[in-house]
Amino acid sequence: MRFQGKVAVVVGGGSHDDGWSNGKACAVAYGREGAQVAVLDIDVSAARKTAETITSVGGQAIEVQVDVCDLGSVNDAIAAVLNQFGQIDVLHNNVGVTHMGGPVDLDEETFQRSLDLNLGSVYRTCKAVLPGMVERRSGVIVNVSSLAAIRYTGYPYFAYYAAKAAVNHATTAIAMEHAPNGIRANAVMPGLIDSPLIYRQIAGQYVSRDEMVDARNRAVPLGRMGTAWDIAEASLFLASDSAKFITGVCLPVDGGQSCRV
Repeated sequence: MRFQGKVAVVVGGGSHDDGWSNGKACAVAYGREGAQVAVLDIDVSAARKTAETITSVGGQAIEVQVDVCDLGSVNDAIAAVLNQFGQIDVLHNNVGVTHMGGPVDLDEETFQRSLDLNLGSVYRTCKAVLPGMVERRSGVIVNVSSLAAIRYTGYPYFAYYAAKAAVNHATTAIAMEHAPNGIRANAVMPGLIDSPLIYRQIAGQYVSRDEMVDARNRAVPLGRMGTAWDIAEASLFLASDSAKFITGVCLPVDGGQSCRV
């Protein structure tokens, strides 16, 4: 029960899918380890499903609607969490959206939207949560980035590469600025993960779903894609006191893919 007595906010933790998204797995994992969990999502019914999963196994959770592209909405959501739980110990940013296309293919609106979702979500949530952490001189931020932040992964999502690279550097900047305040910040970089997202946003790059799964499994040195629980385990470690001397780290969780030339 590494998070007993702590409050974890999981942004992008909702899920309508039968499978386990990264955000849903992380939210449930925090709950299983004793945290009071606030599941934030633009789709409040999806957030409610994750919250109900947590409460069904004896945890405590609430769902809160949020639009991470709107600072007022983020401020309202964080205020609702503080009103319910009184503090925030862990901010876990899980929002990630891929938009296919290179600079020539992407229209400007889609490019800006991708930056706003993938990077702007980190800015707005940190802006809303950090003052309370600074006041308490305690807190942890975990930003879910991507292997795409440091490697070309073969997919033509220019804006996603750029945004996730920025998330990595933003994470280290937060870590260095707020280390004197007792606040840690780290990023998790998922590699090829078998999650519901790939069937919605990636499958169109392949002839079939089976071809996609086979190709992604073969691309990983360990011979298989990871799961959302691999991301959850890494995230909880970085958020826990077991990692109390770790900050500013961008951790690949990729089955060795980042080591391959």
